[in-house]
Amino acid sequence: MTRALAVLLLLAMPVMAQTPAPTPTPTPAPLRPTPEQMLDRLFGMLKVAPDESTAEAVERSIQAQWLNQATPATKLLLMHGLKALNDNQPNEALDDFDAALDLQPDLQEGWHGRAGARAGLGDYAGAERDIAETMKREPRQFQALQDLSRIAEQRGDWKGAYSAWSRAMEMDPKTPGGEDRLKDLKRRAFGDTT
Repeated sequence: MTRALAVLLLLAMPVMAQTPAPTPTPTPAPLRPTPEQMLDRLFGMLKVAPDESTAEAVERSIQAQWLNQATPATKLLLMHGLKALNDNQPNEALDDFDAALDLQPDLQEGWHGRAGARAGLGDYAGAERDIAETMKREPRQFQALQDLSRIAEQRGDWKGAYSAWSRAMEMDPKTPGGEDRLKDLKRRAFGDTT
């Protein structure tokens, strides 16, 4: 019996040697979130941020995501336009944002930047139109809503200012000074509600 078993094993060895070892199933690589999924996560984090400094860090991440939607040439124009706005040069900023929109007409950051330039020039109606275009492309653009609130305040439209600021605060509840501004706008829009 032992000899027969040994012969069988010897005969089976070539067959066993030819049988390939099972290949392991590859583990799929983790999927990277799409830019929209990343923005959704960041906005979720912004709503529950425990304090202003955490919220500001999340805001910066959201702004970076928005800016990364631009091509390199458009991004350069946007950055130049933002610098011009910060340097109180709204005419130059307007030119930069116009050029950015020529390259990428669906980029909400171009519309939002141009709204800021127009507001800086006192063209509040033009700024409001650009903010409307911004909001069509990104309804969560809390900075555009803050700008809309300030424009409404400039016109003495306290209810409009309160409404826009309220919507911004829904997305970014830890806006620095946001709660105080909301209370002040509510008082101006509706009178003393205490």
